Amino acid sequence: MTSLFDLTGHVALITGGNSGIGLGMAHGLAQCGADVCIWGTNAERNEAAAEELSKHGTRVRGVRCDVGDEDAVTASFAETLDHFGRIDSCFANAGTHAPDIRFVDTTLADFRSVTRVNLEGAFLTLRTAAKHMVERGGGGVLVGTSSVSSLHGTPRGQAYAASKAGLSAIIRGCAIELARYGINAHSLVVGWTETPLISREMNDPAFEHNVMKRMPHRRWGEPGDFARLAVYLAGGVGGFQTGDEIVIDGGYSIF
Repeated sequence: MTSLFDLTGHVALITGGNSGIGLGMAHGLAQCGADVCIWGTNAERNEAAAEELSKHGTRVRGVRCDVGDEDAVTASFAETLDHFGRIDSCFANAGTHAPDIRFVDTTLADFRSVTRVNLEGAFLTLRTAAKHMVERGGGGVLVGTSSVSSLHGTPRGQAYAASKAGLSAIIRGCAIELARYGINAHSLVVGWTETPLISREMNDPAFEHNVMKRMPHRRWGEPGDFARLAVYLAGGVGGFQTGDEIVIDGGYSIF
Protein backbone atom coordinates (compact mmCIF):
# COMPACT_ATOMS: atom_id res chain seq x y z
CA MET A 1 0.00 0.00 0.00
CA THR A 2 2.82 2.43 0.72
CA SER A 3 3.76 2.39 -2.98
CA LEU A 4 0.45 4.11 -3.73
CA PHE A 5 1.82 7.21 -2.01
CA ASP A 6 5.37 7.03 -3.34
CA LEU A 7 5.84 10.07 -5.59
CA THR A 8 9.51 9.53 -6.34
CA GLY A 9 10.25 11.01 -9.76
CA HIS A 10 7.03 13.06 -9.77
CA VAL A 11 7.34 16.82 -10.28
CA ALA A 12 4.71 19.12 -8.77
CA LEU A 13 4.16 22.84 -9.32
CA ILE A 14 2.32 24.81 -6.63
CA THR A 15 1.50 28.47 -7.15
CA GLY A 16 1.21 30.47 -3.94
CA GLY A 17 3.37 27.71 -2.50
CA ASN A 18 5.50 29.77 -0.12
CA SER A 19 2.93 29.93 2.70
CA GLY A 20 -0.48 28.75 3.88
CA ILE A 21 -2.36 26.02 2.02
CA GLY A 22 0.15 25.91 -0.82
CA LEU A 23 3.07 25.32 1.53
CA GLY A 24 1.07 22.66 3.37
CA MET A 25 0.49 20.83 0.09
CA ALA A 26 4.15 21.23 -0.89
CA HIS A 27 5.26 19.61 2.38
CA GLY A 28 3.03 16.60 1.81
CA LEU A 29 4.25 16.15 -1.76
CA ALA A 30 7.94 16.48 -0.83
CA GLN A 31 7.55 14.11 2.12
CA CYS A 32 6.33 11.44 -0.30
CA GLY A 33 9.26 11.90 -2.65
CA ALA A 34 8.03 14.46 -5.18
CA ASP A 35 10.23 17.20 -6.54
CA VAL A 36 8.51 20.52 -5.93
CA CYS A 37 8.53 23.94 -7.57
CA ILE A 38 6.81 26.74 -5.70
CA TRP A 39 5.79 30.03 -7.28
CA GLY A 40 5.17 33.20 -5.32
CA THR A 41 5.57 36.96 -5.69
CA ASN A 42 7.80 37.37 -2.62
CA ALA A 43 11.33 36.19 -3.39
CA GLU A 44 12.41 36.06 0.26
CA ARG A 45 9.45 33.92 1.26
CA ASN A 46 10.07 31.69 -1.74
CA GLU A 47 13.65 31.15 -0.62
CA ALA A 48 12.66 30.47 2.99
CA ALA A 49 9.96 27.99 1.94
CA ALA A 50 12.31 26.23 -0.48
CA GLU A 51 14.92 25.85 2.26
CA GLU A 52 12.28 24.43 4.59
CA LEU A 53 10.99 21.97 1.96
CA SER A 54 14.45 20.82 0.91
CA LYS A 55 14.82 19.10 4.30
CA HIS A 56 12.61 16.33 2.92
CA GLY A 57 15.46 15.38 0.59
CA THR A 58 13.87 16.08 -2.79
CA ARG A 59 14.62 18.74 -5.40
CA VAL A 60 12.94 22.06 -4.56
CA ARG A 61 12.99 25.38 -6.36
CA GLY A 62 11.30 28.70 -5.69
CA VAL A 63 10.38 30.92 -8.62
CA ARG A 64 9.17 34.51 -8.36
CA CYS A 65 6.02 34.83 -10.45
CA ASP A 66 2.99 37.10 -10.65
CA VAL A 67 0.41 34.66 -12.03
CA GLY A 68 -1.78 37.50 -13.27
CA ASP A 69 0.91 38.45 -15.78
CA GLU A 70 0.82 36.23 -18.88
CA ASP A 71 4.45 36.90 -19.81
CA ALA A 72 5.56 36.12 -16.27
CA VAL A 73 3.70 32.81 -16.28
CA THR A 74 5.24 31.84 -19.61
CA ALA A 75 8.75 32.74 -18.44
CA SER A 76 8.34 31.08 -15.03
CA PHE A 77 7.03 27.87 -16.56
CA ALA A 78 9.98 27.78 -18.96
CA GLU A 79 12.36 28.27 -16.01
CA THR A 80 10.59 25.47 -14.14
CA LEU A 81 10.92 23.10 -17.09
CA ASP A 82 14.58 24.01 -17.56
CA HIS A 83 15.23 22.97 -13.98
CA PHE A 84 12.97 19.92 -13.58
CA GLY A 85 12.39 18.77 -17.15
CA ARG A 86 8.68 18.11 -16.73
CA ILE A 87 5.58 18.88 -14.65
CA ASP A 88 3.30 16.01 -13.59
CA SER A 89 0.87 17.91 -11.36
CA CYS A 90 -0.04 21.58 -11.18
CA PHE A 91 -1.78 23.13 -8.18
CA ALA A 92 -3.24 26.55 -9.07
CA ASN A 93 -3.38 27.84 -5.53
CA ALA A 94 -2.20 31.47 -5.67
CA GLY A 95 -4.86 33.89 -4.52
CA THR A 96 -5.67 37.25 -3.05
CA HIS A 97 -8.56 38.42 -0.89
CA ALA A 98 -11.28 40.91 -1.74
CA PRO A 99 -10.93 44.41 -0.27
CA ASP A 100 -13.37 45.08 2.59
CA ILE A 101 -15.67 47.34 0.57
CA ARG A 102 -19.46 47.40 0.25
CA PHE A 103 -20.67 45.97 -3.04
CA VAL A 104 -22.27 49.28 -4.06
CA ASP A 105 -18.94 51.04 -3.52
CA THR A 106 -16.82 48.42 -5.32
CA THR A 107 -15.14 49.78 -8.44
CA LEU A 108 -14.28 47.75 -11.50
CA ALA A 109 -10.64 48.17 -10.53
CA ASP A 110 -11.39 46.70 -7.08
CA PHE A 111 -13.16 43.76 -8.71
CA ARG A 112 -10.39 43.12 -11.21
CA SER A 113 -7.67 43.32 -8.56
CA VAL A 114 -9.09 40.04 -7.23
CA THR A 115 -10.11 38.27 -10.44
CA ARG A 116 -6.76 39.12 -12.06
CA VAL A 117 -5.00 36.78 -9.62
CA ASN A 118 -7.65 34.30 -8.52
CA LEU A 119 -9.30 33.67 -11.88
CA GLU A 120 -7.09 34.94 -14.69
CA GLY A 121 -3.95 33.81 -12.87
CA ALA A 122 -5.39 30.34 -12.36
CA PHE A 123 -6.45 30.21 -16.01
CA LEU A 124 -2.98 31.19 -17.24
CA THR A 125 -1.28 28.68 -14.93
CA LEU A 126 -3.59 25.78 -15.75
CA ARG A 127 -3.56 26.50 -19.49
CA THR A 128 0.23 26.55 -19.59
CA ALA A 129 0.52 23.35 -17.56
CA ALA A 130 -2.15 21.60 -19.65
CA LYS A 131 -0.41 22.51 -22.89
CA HIS A 132 2.83 21.03 -21.59
CA MET A 133 1.11 17.84 -20.43
CA VAL A 134 -0.71 17.36 -23.74
CA GLU A 135 2.46 17.89 -25.78
CA ARG A 136 4.60 15.71 -23.51
CA GLY A 137 2.11 12.87 -23.20
CA GLY A 138 1.77 10.56 -20.22
CA GLY A 139 -1.07 12.36 -18.48
CA GLY A 140 -1.07 14.72 -15.54
CA VAL A 141 -3.14 16.30 -12.78
CA LEU A 142 -4.55 19.82 -12.52
CA VAL A 143 -5.87 21.09 -9.19
CA GLY A 144 -7.46 24.47 -8.43
CA THR A 145 -7.97 25.90 -4.94
CA SER A 146 -11.56 27.14 -4.81
CA SER A 147 -13.57 28.20 -1.74
CA VAL A 148 -16.85 27.68 0.07
CA SER A 149 -17.38 31.36 -0.73
CA SER A 150 -18.36 30.16 -4.20
CA LEU A 151 -21.29 28.27 -2.61
CA HIS A 152 -22.51 30.77 -0.01
CA GLY A 153 -23.64 34.36 -0.08
CA THR A 154 -20.49 36.37 0.57
CA PRO A 155 -21.12 40.00 1.61
CA ARG A 156 -18.32 42.38 0.64
CA GLY A 157 -16.68 39.46 -1.10
CA GLN A 158 -18.49 39.20 -4.42
CA ALA A 159 -15.29 39.46 -6.45
CA TYR A 160 -13.63 36.72 -4.43
CA ALA A 161 -16.66 34.43 -4.63
CA ALA A 162 -17.01 35.02 -8.37
CA SER A 163 -13.33 34.26 -8.96
CA LYS A 164 -13.55 30.99 -7.05
CA ALA A 165 -16.78 29.91 -8.73
CA GLY A 166 -15.15 30.66 -12.08
CA LEU A 167 -12.11 28.58 -11.15
CA SER A 168 -14.32 25.61 -10.31
CA ALA A 169 -16.01 25.98 -13.70
CA ILE A 170 -12.63 26.01 -15.47
CA ILE A 171 -11.64 22.83 -13.66
CA ARG A 172 -14.86 21.04 -14.66
CA GLY A 173 -14.27 21.97 -18.29
CA CYS A 174 -10.67 20.77 -18.11
CA ALA A 175 -11.76 17.46 -16.59
CA ILE A 176 -13.95 16.75 -19.63
CA GLU A 177 -11.80 18.17 -22.40
CA LEU A 178 -8.45 16.81 -21.23
CA ALA A 179 -9.50 13.32 -20.12
CA ARG A 180 -8.54 11.91 -23.53
CA TYR A 181 -4.95 12.91 -22.76
CA GLY A 182 -4.91 11.18 -19.39
CA ILE A 183 -5.11 14.52 -17.59
CA ASN A 184 -7.37 14.66 -14.54
CA ALA A 185 -8.65 17.87 -12.95
CA HIS A 186 -10.08 18.59 -9.52
CA SER A 187 -10.99 21.61 -7.40
CA LEU A 188 -10.59 21.97 -3.64
CA VAL A 189 -13.50 23.82 -2.07
CA VAL A 190 -11.77 25.23 0.98
CA GLY A 191 -13.34 26.49 4.18
CA TRP A 192 -11.96 28.71 6.95
CA THR A 193 -8.25 27.94 7.14
CA GLU A 194 -5.48 29.66 9.08
CA THR A 195 -3.44 31.43 6.42
CA PRO A 196 -1.81 34.86 6.15
CA LEU A 197 -4.62 35.83 3.76
CA ILE A 198 -7.32 35.89 6.44
CA SER A 199 -5.32 36.11 9.67
CA ARG A 200 -6.92 39.47 10.53
CA GLU A 201 -10.44 38.05 10.56
CA MET A 202 -9.44 35.01 12.60
CA ASN A 203 -7.93 37.18 15.31
CA ASP A 204 -11.29 38.92 15.80
CA PRO A 205 -13.03 37.29 18.83
CA ALA A 206 -16.52 38.15 17.56
CA PHE A 207 -15.77 36.65 14.15
CA GLU A 208 -14.30 33.52 15.70
CA HIS A 209 -17.35 33.09 17.95
CA ASN A 210 -19.80 33.39 15.05
CA VAL A 211 -17.95 31.01 12.76
CA MET A 212 -16.97 28.39 15.34
CA LYS A 213 -20.65 27.81 16.21
CA ARG A 214 -20.98 26.27 12.73
CA MET A 215 -17.68 24.37 12.81
CA PRO A 216 -18.26 20.75 13.90
CA HIS A 217 -14.52 20.18 14.36
CA ARG A 218 -14.37 23.28 16.57
CA ARG A 219 -11.11 24.49 15.05
CA TRP A 220 -9.84 26.36 12.04
CA GLY A 221 -8.42 24.43 9.13
CA GLU A 222 -4.63 24.26 8.98
CA PRO A 223 -2.25 24.15 6.00
CA GLY A 224 -1.21 20.64 7.05
CA ASP A 225 -4.78 19.44 6.45
CA PHE A 226 -4.08 19.70 2.74
CA ALA A 227 -0.86 17.68 2.66
CA ARG A 228 -2.39 14.19 2.35
CA LEU A 229 -5.01 15.37 -0.11
CA ALA A 230 -2.36 16.85 -2.40
CA VAL A 231 -0.46 13.55 -2.34
CA TYR A 232 -3.60 11.58 -3.12
CA LEU A 233 -4.53 13.80 -6.06
CA ALA A 234 -0.99 14.00 -7.45
CA GLY A 235 -0.80 10.22 -7.37
CA GLY A 236 -3.84 9.97 -9.65
CA VAL A 237 -2.00 10.64 -12.93
CA GLY A 238 -3.70 8.54 -15.57
CA GLY A 239 -6.34 7.28 -13.14
CA PHE A 240 -10.12 7.13 -13.60
CA GLN A 241 -11.10 9.81 -11.07
CA THR A 242 -11.60 13.32 -12.38
CA GLY A 243 -13.81 16.38 -12.08
CA ASP A 244 -14.24 16.26 -8.31
CA GLU A 245 -15.10 19.28 -6.17
CA ILE A 246 -13.62 18.21 -2.86
CA VAL A 247 -15.00 20.17 0.09
CA ILE A 248 -12.49 20.47 2.92
CA ASP A 249 -14.03 22.73 5.53
CA GLY A 250 -14.45 20.69 8.72
CA GLY A 251 -18.16 20.23 8.01
CA TYR A 252 -18.88 23.99 8.01
CA SER A 253 -20.93 24.04 4.82
CA ILE A 254 -23.26 21.20 5.82
CA PHE A 255 -23.84 22.07 9.48
